[in-house]
Amino acid sequence: MANDENMNLENSEDDITVELELDDGTSVTCAILTILTVNEKDYIALTPMVDEEDESFGEVWFYEYVEDEANVEAEPELKYIEDDDVYDAVADAFEEFLDSAEYDELLT
Repeated sequence: MANDENMNLENSEDDITVELELDDGTSVTCAILTILTVNEKDYIALTPMVDEEDESFGEVWFYEYVEDEANVEAEPELKYIEDDDVYDAVADAFEEFLDSAEYDELLT
């Protein structure tokens, strides 16, 4: 299994999406839910844009998100999160993000 995913950013009318090329050669369009900073690194939360019948419907995928600051035109790189503790910290930060978003909706 490769350590990185190929990614192409696309803007739709309402959402920013990425096209991921998976290790098996298939492509999946994902909506970007948010980019989180955990322990001074950026991570991206994605959800596959698939039919309800697809087994990945409703899943959230987390990747390390790396931009090449020296080359602003380069596509960001997504890297697998291999450390379980780091993955858990990112998942917890995402849960906090969701809780905050729900709280903000109550205030509006």
